[in-house]
Amino acid sequence: MFDALRRAVAGLVEKIAYKELSESDLTRILFEFELNLIAADVAASVASEISKAVLNKLKGQTVGRFSDTRKLVLNAVREELSQILAIRPLDILKKIQEQRNANLSSSQWKPFVIVFLGPNGSGKTTTIAKIANLLKKSGFSVVLACSDTFRAGAIEQLEEHAKRLGIRMIKREYGADPASVCFDAIAHAVAKKIDVVLIDTAGRLATDVDLIAEMQKIVRVSKPDIRCLVVDALMGNDLVVQAELFNNGVGIDCSVLTKVDADVKGGAAITLIHVTKKPIEFIGVGQKYEDLKKFEHEWFLEKIIGEL
Repeated sequence: MFDALRRAVAGLVEKIAYKELSESDLTRILFEFELNLIAADVAASVASEISKAVLNKLKGQTVGRFSDTRKLVLNAVREELSQILAIRPLDILKKIQEQRNANLSSSQWKPFVIVFLGPNGSGKTTTIAKIANLLKKSGFSVVLACSDTFRAGAIEQLEEHAKRLGIRMIKREYGADPASVCFDAIAHAVAKKIDVVLIDTAGRLATDVDLIAEMQKIVRVSKPDIRCLVVDALMGNDLVVQAELFNNGVGIDCSVLTKVDADVKGGAAITLIHVTKKPIEFIGVGQKYEDLKKFEHEWFLEKIIGEL
C-alpha cells in the first residue's frame, strides 16, 4: 500500500543524504522528486508545491552526520505533506449524535441527511452500505434512498445491501425523478423518527451537464447535512478532473477514497484533499462491510515516512 509514494520519498532521502550538495544539485534532485510524486498520482500542481517547499527548506543547509541529514529531509517532507493533509475531519458520528439529541428535545423530527456523489465505478453504492453498517452498529437507525434511477441494476444492488443489513430502502421505478425518491425517503424518516437518510445518486461522469443539474436538484430538495464525494484511489489523473467538477458543480463537504487496499501508489489521498480542500472521512480497504477505515493523516504519514 502506497509503495510508489514511499519510494519517491526514500529516493529523495538517499540522493541528498550521502554528500554535501550545491543549490543546483538540490534543484535537480527535487525536480526528479517532483516527477516521482506525479508518477505516484500526486497532481502536478501539488507535486510542484511540495518540491519547491522542500527545496526552500533545504537550501543553505550544510550536510553534517548522515543521520542528521536524513532526518532533516524527512522532516521537511513530513511538514509539507502535513500542511496539505491536516484538514479537520467532520466527525460524522458526532454530528449525527448531536442531531439525534436535538430531535429528542424537539417536537419535530429532523433526520440527518447524507447525499453521496461520484463518478461511475467509484464504489459509491458499496460505500453507502459500509457506512450504513457502521451507523447501525453505532446505534443509529438508517434508511437508504435509491436516487439512482438511471443505471440498470442500481436499485437491485442497493436493495440487496439493504436486505443484508436489515434496513429499509426507499425506491421508485427506473426513469423516475431522482429528487422525488430522496423526498420520499426523508418524509419516511420523519414519520418513523429514523436518525439518518443515506442517498445514493447516479454515477455518470461529472462532465455530464445533465448529471450535474440532476445532482443540484437532489441537493436542493434534500437539503443534506453532508454532501460526500466517493472516488476511486486507482483513478489516477482523472481524479483531479472529477473532484474539481463535482466540488465546483454541486459542492462537497467531505470525501471517501475507495479501493485503497489495491492502491500501490498513494498520491490519490494528497491530490483529493488538495483539490477539494475538504477532509477525507473514510477509506475503503476491502469488500466486506467492515472494511471501512477512518482516515487519519498521521497514520497516512507513518505509512509513507515512518518506515524510512
